[in-house]
Amino acid sequence: MTPDSTAPAREGWPERVASWGEALAMAMLLAMAALVVLQVIARDGFHLGLAWADELARYAGLTIVYLTSPLLLLRNRHVLVDILLNILPARLRIAVECINDVLMVLFGALFLWGGWVYMQRAGRFSTPALGMPNLVFYAPVMLGMVLLFAAAVIRAARQVAKLRRGDLTPPPTDGGIKL
Repeated sequence: MTPDSTAPAREGWPERVASWGEALAMAMLLAMAALVVLQVIARDGFHLGLAWADELARYAGLTIVYLTSPLLLLRNRHVLVDILLNILPARLRIAVECINDVLMVLFGALFLWGGWVYMQRAGRFSTPALGMPNLVFYAPVMLGMVLLFAAAVIRAARQVAKLRRGDLTPPPTDGGIKL
């Protein structure tokens, strides 16, 4: 693997696992693009509706979103509103980022619990066009949220460790989306 100047200094197992999700998401992006082009050609050129292609494109979209979110969080490249963070003293900034990570952990736990409750009911059904079991269709969502939950726990632990050792350097923002 070539060194990436935008990647964090330490590439541990969480980043490697999240990178696998990124690779799968890239493959799904290609598949989704091909499926959408196929749908347009079939609909406009041959007056055919391809419900199965729409379903697969939605599945690819779910996979893209949920399997890239953990990597974006670990690399601090998620959508970040940092107007207030930029004016805070370093120690307070790290504390606020840690609180944010704890809130992400709570959100992940709530989402996973809600997803489990939802799948108890919806898991018995299948998608209309392909007959794909909902457990399979929503598996990338649940896997992505498990990984996002783990990424938030890891980030919070790293922030606490930084505070304890007195390291007040902000995390690298490496060109992530900022608002």
